[in-house]
Amino acid sequence: MTAKKKTNRVLHAAIVIALLGSSAYLTVELRKDEQAKAPAIQTVTDTPAVGAAGSKVSGKETWERLKNPERSVLRGEKGQVLATFTDNARTATLKGASRTFAESANTTSRVKTDDWVRLMPEPWRKGAEKEQWFKDWFKENYGSDKEDVFATAFEYIQGAPVKKDDEGTAYSGDASFGPLNPNGSAGNDLREELSDFYDYLGIPYTFRDGTSQQAEAKRARAVDCSGYMRLVWGYRARYPLASSDTTGDGLPRSANGMARSKLGADIIPLKGVATTNRPKSIDVLQPGDLVFFKLDARTADRLDHVGMYLGHDGDGHKMFISSREEVNGPTIGDTGGASRLDGNGYYAIALRSAKRL
Repeated sequence: MTAKKKTNRVLHAAIVIALLGSSAYLTVELRKDEQAKAPAIQTVTDTPAVGAAGSKVSGKETWERLKNPERSVLRGEKGQVLATFTDNARTATLKGASRTFAESANTTSRVKTDDWVRLMPEPWRKGAEKEQWFKDWFKENYGSDKEDVFATAFEYIQGAPVKKDDEGTAYSGDASFGPLNPNGSAGNDLREELSDFYDYLGIPYTFRDGTSQQAEAKRARAVDCSGYMRLVWGYRARYPLASSDTTGDGLPRSANGMARSKLGADIIPLKGVATTNRPKSIDVLQPGDLVFFKLDARTADRLDHVGMYLGHDGDGHKMFISSREEVNGPTIGDTGGASRLDGNGYYAIALRSAKRL
C-alpha cells in the first residue's frame, strides 16, 4: 500500500469517527431538548415516612372498620392511615412517596400528594384482608413505585410525550378533546364530543359483549370527558368497559351512564341534577373518585361531565382532572373555570355526585 493510500484511509477513518461523535452529540442534545420541553407531569419530591407505603410492613399495623362509606382502613404503628379500601369498590389508595403533579401550560396550581391510586383485582368486602387474593395483591403493590392511575392520567395533558406499544400504537401523549365542530363557534360547541378511547388510539376495538367499534380518523388522538376516563381506567388500568350506556357490564360510555350505574360505591349519591342538589359537603371524597357534573341546561336531566378527584393543591383547594373543550383536552387548568370542587366556581356549583370504582 502506498503512503498516499495509507494517508487517505487514515483521513477517512478520522472523518467517520468525527461524524459519529457529532451524531452522538446531536442525539444526546436533541433528547435533552425534548426532555426540557416535556411537561413536569410527575415529580417525586420526597421519600415515604417511616411506616408508610414504600417501607416494609412491620407487623404492628392494625385494621379498622369505618362507615359512610363502609370501608376498611389499614393504620400504621402510630395510627397513621397507610391504605383505604372501600366496600364494593376496586379502587384502593396506598400511602407512599410524595409526588407533585403540575400543568404549567394552563395553571399555576400544583397537586402534591402521597396517595397512590390502584385497582384491585376484586371489589373490596369486609374481611378481605384475610383472603389470599388480597394478600398477594397487597404484597406486590404496597410500597411499589410503578405507574398508578394518577400517573397514567397525566400522560395525556398538553405537551405530554408520546409512548408506543410493541405494535406501534401510540397509547399515550398529548390528547385533544375532539375535532372542530363545523356548526360550532367559540364558546358554543366549538369542538365535537363523542371521541372515545379507541378513537384516540386509532384502532378498532371489540368489547366483552362482542360489539365492535371502528375508530374515526378525524377523532385520532382525541377523547371527550367520559372517553378520557375510559382510556385511563379501562384501556390502561384494565377496568371492564361497556360498549354503551345500555349494553355490556363495564364502565358505561357517558358521564351520565357512569354516574347512574351500579358500579363501585356511590360516595356522594346522586339526588338530582337541579342546582338545589349540589352536595352539602364533599369532605368524603378520596383521591381517585369519579366526580360528576351538570353543566349544560340543554341536556335536561342528564349529567354531562365527568372527571377524577386528585386531592388538594398548594392553596388547599380540592382539585380534579378532566378532558374539556375549552382547553382542548385533559387538564387541571383554569380556562373555562378553575378545576376546583370547593367554593362557588363554575365546576364547584355544578358538582352533583361522586363514585369510587
